[in-house]
Amino acid sequence: MSDIYAVRTNQKLNFARLHIKALEQAEEASQWSKHARIESYHESVLFFMASGYAALLREVAENYNLEVDSVHRFSDLTEQLERTGQESPEVTELEQLEKDQGSWLHKMLSAYEACWQASSFRQVKSEADSSISEIHVLQINPDHAEDKDVLAEYKGWLQAFRDLIERLRAGMQEW
Repeated sequence: MSDIYAVRTNQKLNFARLHIKALEQAEEASQWSKHARIESYHESVLFFMASGYAALLREVAENYNLEVDSVHRFSDLTEQLERTGQESPEVTELEQLEKDQGSWLHKMLSAYEACWQASSFRQVKSEADSSISEIHVLQINPDHAEDKDVLAEYKGWLQAFRDLIERLRAGMQEW
């Protein structure tokens, strides 16, 4: 078994880290394009984290000798495991995180999905239902007073993602 998807997962998380660093620099800048740069980094960080999650799903699929090329989302992974009669503690943990509306993973994926939508006003959602990042990427002209909070949220998600990967990989190595 190669570790190509583990490398890909790491690569995407490194890209997210680099874009978070660039986001910090953009927030400190005083250029006329400051807000456009900030908004572009908001979306690129989400893209790289979502891409890292997709790579992680394929990494798990590879570990269970599944058809990696047909795993594009969580449901693809679970369907293949069911077809082959395999159980995966990694998938159980991912499922819990995806279903829990308060989890970092659920909020990150929702914020990424919001990149494909648009709104000209701030949507009122409860904190449990969404993240500040999701609200920001939905808006055409977001309130930049919350930029520090979005940055903190991204940093927290990236660390939680790294912790998750470390746990899952440790479990997969035991087998």
